[in-house]
Amino acid sequence: MGAPAEPVDALEGFEDWPAFLRRELPPRGGPPDLAAVLGLPRRPPPPRVREEGSRRVGDLDVTTLSWDVGFGPRTRASLLRPAGSTGVLPGVLGLHCHGGAKWTGAAKLVDDGSPPQQDGAPRFPGYGGRAAANALARRGFAVLVHDAFSWGSRRFPLTRPSPKWAPWLAALEAGWAAQGLVVGSAQRYDAHAQLHEETLAKAAGVLGTTFAGAVVFEDLLALDVLAALPGTDPHRLGAFGFSGGGGRALLLAALDERVRAHVVACMLSTTAALVGRYLDTHSWLLHSPGLARFADLPDLTALRPLLVQYALQDPLFPPAGMRAAHERLLARHAAAGTYRGAEHPGGHRFDVPMQEQAWGFLEEHLAR
Repeated sequence: MGAPAEPVDALEGFEDWPAFLRRELPPRGGPPDLAAVLGLPRRPPPPRVREEGSRRVGDLDVTTLSWDVGFGPRTRASLLRPAGSTGVLPGVLGLHCHGGAKWTGAAKLVDDGSPPQQDGAPRFPGYGGRAAANALARRGFAVLVHDAFSWGSRRFPLTRPSPKWAPWLAALEAGWAAQGLVVGSAQRYDAHAQLHEETLAKAAGVLGTTFAGAVVFEDLLALDVLAALPGTDPHRLGAFGFSGGGGRALLLAALDERVRAHVVACMLSTTAALVGRYLDTHSWLLHSPGLARFADLPDLTALRPLLVQYALQDPLFPPAGMRAAHERLLARHAAAGTYRGAEHPGGHRFDVPMQEQAWGFLEEHLAR
């Protein structure tokens, strides 16, 4: 009988994550707050940022930055500004979607002049075929877009599947071959990463945090970076996101009052409307354990300028749940008058008309 196969390390590439959490998770105690529910580590000083290169892309200057969050590989990000601008600009954090695609992160929003990273895939799917961050930067903003935890530069290597997921991936390969499909490395990786996220969420829970908490922790550090960048006004900061990025924008604004205006596109419903039939249409980025006991999703919104865009035929959210969320937000923000809801026909996307509405909203509240 041969020796048993060596177990696969589910945290390959991020082996220092458990030690980081043992060191940086605050002790339990006191009344629960959103940071405790998400399992956020202590907020460190703003990370030291390294410039990796810069280029002119059309009418924009695009600079590649990187920083260390305390564990795993360095985070890479793109900073976009109008070409040649020297003044102080309002800053916006662009939060990329989940999309079931983790091979790329910030590249979902940014055209930095380099070739597409995914083999033959259409560029900017879900975003109307254009680089949303570039479009916003042209309106006079400094836009920072970073790779979130487990995406792009922060993705797990996934050099081999665990015994649990190997049969699933083998079945996928067989199906692709039977259909005569030529599948590239990025598509193979994304299929593996979707399965691995289940294991990753389990690991997060065991370690005392959550998958959403790991992502939002890095979003908070990216906001620190944006606020400290020369030529960015730290008093005029905003955020936008579509789908999973919209959920990230909602949580970021709830956790940091420096976010003066934010846009959530195609990512809001009451929790009760999602539980049951709509659980599997979303990832662990939305379904964070313990969050519903703390507050319903609409009740997490910060009482600062907020635009929520609803797609009326969105297959990921029940119409009744979106309507109920809209009514909750109208009531929650009534005194401050800080909420605006917008309905758009069609399915799950953040296309050019929706982006233009979002950019106008951010201009209204940040560009003065």
